[in-house]
Amino acid sequence: MSEPRDTSSISFTALYTGHVWTRDGISAPFFRTRGGAFLYGALAPFEFVGRHIVGGNIRTFLLQRHHLIDHRLHQLIDSGVTQVVEIACGLSPRGHRFCQQYPQLHYIETDLPDMAQRKQQLLQEHQVLSQRHKVMPINIFADEGELSLAHVLGQLDQSKPVVVITEGLVNYFPLPVISEFWKKLATSLEAFPQGTYLTDNYPLYRGMPFYRTLKVLGNMLGAVSRSQVGFHFHADDEAIQHFKQLGFNELQIHNPAHFYGQLPIPRTRGNPMVRIMEASVEGN
Repeated sequence: MSEPRDTSSISFTALYTGHVWTRDGISAPFFRTRGGAFLYGALAPFEFVGRHIVGGNIRTFLLQRHHLIDHRLHQLIDSGVTQVVEIACGLSPRGHRFCQQYPQLHYIETDLPDMAQRKQQLLQEHQVLSQRHKVMPINIFADEGELSLAHVLGQLDQSKPVVVITEGLVNYFPLPVISEFWKKLATSLEAFPQGTYLTDNYPLYRGMPFYRTLKVLGNMLGAVSRSQVGFHFHADDEAIQHFKQLGFNELQIHNPAHFYGQLPIPRTRGNPMVRIMEASVEGN
């Protein structure tokens, strides 16, 4: 098992996730990889079983979270945000799509050095990088230096609002470990007039169907990725209180089910297992 602060083993999941987005038509074809296609095919039988027995599967949750984060980001940009940092970007197509749509947007994609280099080369090959769309390396647990969160956020205009996104990251860590990053992020966002943090999370709500199934799936994913997959909260008020204790002023929790018919997201049978958390910090 890797140390809880070692994120290097997670990158393989970026291949599968990237292929899901490509197959769904929300990612440019050049994001397709052989590794992602192989994983997509290998997991197909399990996804079929999940959809018919549980009422949803990994692909469903990936698309629910991605579309919902996109939706909130569109709204924030429409309200005046011009700076976005996406952490653990992997093969996410979000930076490419949003920079094409919003000429005023400055977007920094970040990941561990190897994945960041791979992403940068991919975007350079297709001539879609620019002064306002960059890729930088990061380690969310680095306290100083070029891999630190402070260094990345230091590239931005601190007189303007910023949105920070993590997608498919936080549940790979136990709550005390990821909370170190959340606290650091809340403190860093105080330098901006308004800081917003968007992330997906898989809580284990009390009374949720398939509670034990989620625990088993989490243990399996942790074994494959050599990480410590964690389900952090048992109720919304727990999450809200926790984020306020870390320095955030507010936390909103978005349920994909509330956006059925409004967004092009697949539906699950029963209550979706994923939530989008939106935390905010009012700067000085």
